[in-house]
Amino acid sequence: MRGGAEAFLTEPVPGAPIDRNALDEALRHANFPSLVPVLYQLTGDRRWLEEPFRPSRSRGMENNDNGGFSEEVRHELRTATLHAVLAWSAGRPPAVPAPVGDPLTVLMTLATGEPVPAEYAEMAAKDMAFAPAQPVRRVDGGNFHVVIIGAGVSGILAAIRLGEAGISHVVLEKNAEVGGTWLENGYPGAGVDTPSHLYSYSFAPRQWSTHFGKRDEVLGYLRDVADSHDLRSRIRFGTEVARADYDADRQRWTVTTTTGERIEAHAVISAVGQLNRPKIPNLPGINTFQGSLFHSAHWPAELDVTGKRVAIIGTGASAMQIVPAIAGRAARTTIFQRSPQWVAPNDVYFSSIVEAQQLLLEQVPFYRRWYRTRLAWVMNDRVHPALQIDPEWEHPERSVCAQNDGQRRVFTRYFEAELAGRDDLLAKALPDYPPFGKRMLLDNGWFGALRRNDVELVTEAVAEITPTGVRGADGTEVDADVVVLCTGFEASKLLHPMDVRGRSGRSLRETWGEDDADAHLGITVTDFPNLFLTLGPGTVLGHGGSFITIAECQVGYIVDALTTMVERGIGAVECRPEVYEEYARRLDAAHARMIWSHPGMRNWYRNTAGRVVCALPWRIVDYWAMTRAVDWSQFLLEPDYSGTTATASTSTS
Repeated sequence: MRGGAEAFLTEPVPGAPIDRNALDEALRHANFPSLVPVLYQLTGDRRWLEEPFRPSRSRGMENNDNGGFSEEVRHELRTATLHAVLAWSAGRPPAVPAPVGDPLTVLMTLATGEPVPAEYAEMAAKDMAFAPAQPVRRVDGGNFHVVIIGAGVSGILAAIRLGEAGISHVVLEKNAEVGGTWLENGYPGAGVDTPSHLYSYSFAPRQWSTHFGKRDEVLGYLRDVADSHDLRSRIRFGTEVARADYDADRQRWTVTTTTGERIEAHAVISAVGQLNRPKIPNLPGINTFQGSLFHSAHWPAELDVTGKRVAIIGTGASAMQIVPAIAGRAARTTIFQRSPQWVAPNDVYFSSIVEAQQLLLEQVPFYRRWYRTRLAWVMNDRVHPALQIDPEWEHPERSVCAQNDGQRRVFTRYFEAELAGRDDLLAKALPDYPPFGKRMLLDNGWFGALRRNDVELVTEAVAEITPTGVRGADGTEVDADVVVLCTGFEASKLLHPMDVRGRSGRSLRETWGEDDADAHLGITVTDFPNLFLTLGPGTVLGHGGSFITIAECQVGYIVDALTTMVERGIGAVECRPEVYEEYARRLDAAHARMIWSHPGMRNWYRNTAGRVVCALPWRIVDYWAMTRAVDWSQFLLEPDYSGTTATASTSTS
């Protein structure tokens, strides 16, 4: 696996040496639905837009590499692409170098095998660099200073963009390294459930080694991005924020660390995420266990489970990654399941990206862009219509609409096939709530692990931790050497445990309540001027897709606001109360029509009162449009009247 600058992909250029035989062989490993629009762009020959060269629609979340084509058609596509790439390399320009608008919509529909609405063309054109991206405006930042809290995905991105804008900033990171949740979650099997080429910054494509990156490679990617932009000089590691206070008279924030150090800034960007603070259940006896007990996010690096009895509490994403990774090494693995999860197949989940496929990404023009765009459609908004509640639907107990019911049938058949002959496991593992009611998980060997003789699935909530193991609510007792709490995070308690106080002196906790956060676009909060949130309330992707896409939307919006403040001499930016309240009403109304409000299950998107506070109800294309530029009519603005400047200087109380 490559690291450093060489890990990033660059767009192929004409004249670079190409080994004809190697390219010919590599094309046998192509994703053919991505290859067809490439062939059209290189040649302009419209026959590639017609049958028999139109790929089939992907089933579910599958890669659909062969596109449903016969071997004869694939051979014709390979041969034509080989000749077209060689001609391009020799100097023939692409016939269609930068499709936008309707032509791009036609090609997206071709590549995905299904209609793609025209409204996606503009967003795709920007991501694919067929249309110029909105540049970050370079300003004379003077003494304008920003504090970024957190050096994970969003914090890294915010620091990059502020650096490009010429705005002074510092990143405060509680850990000793960049990476955020990817640094903290080092449990066996940890990795993304979003395809690697989609879980990447749009400006920093990587030559990934696997289709779904594991934790170490994802963490390495974030480190490489940070190093390539020289971010470490702007990051204060081992610095945890305890509180932040806004001084309305001076239009300044004072950020106080856990050691009492105070840092003054004009603006604060929270990049702490939502999956940041582990949720530790208050289980009777939890402090009496004599073995190793910990949350999955705190997996001890030195722990070897070989020959040990392991109890896993929970069956969410972390548990589903841990169990297949340790089954067979642990003497026995027992899983306590409160509720089952829907699990989807993916045809390349376990696959490496072989050298031939990497060669295509490096040498075939436009191929990487189309490969990523197809993934974005299949994994993102494509499923959104199926998550809308049809009030006339006659089977609300099992699904929310006809399309969702069809998904249920498909996934149920997969469960039945994977657990064939094990009706006992099928009864335990098959959910009774609608698919996508919780974020859909991908099968990473979960069913294979459940079938093992040394793995047991217990369908009981945990009632007690004993000195020697775990006792279930129905009386099942399990002895264990290791207990792993796969119990999620305090997702509804945003910015917990920081004490953040705004213009009025009220804290965010008082404004929001314990777990009922709101923010306009998930980014700004009335009474908290110059405070900007990334991955704020209502912005987690429940219907699928890459969080990095949302981070790029949010950071672009925030940097637009900050550069405008500098350009216009604005001292304070605060969301209008009526705008803040109206957005919250729209958010709740949208969620009331969506699957996460279905009463048949519990999920971490909802707070204790049942209100959805974490998930994004909009399509990604909608949110992209909402955050493209700041609508200044939605904000109360104050000139910089203080006559003082914020600095990066610090003091200690």
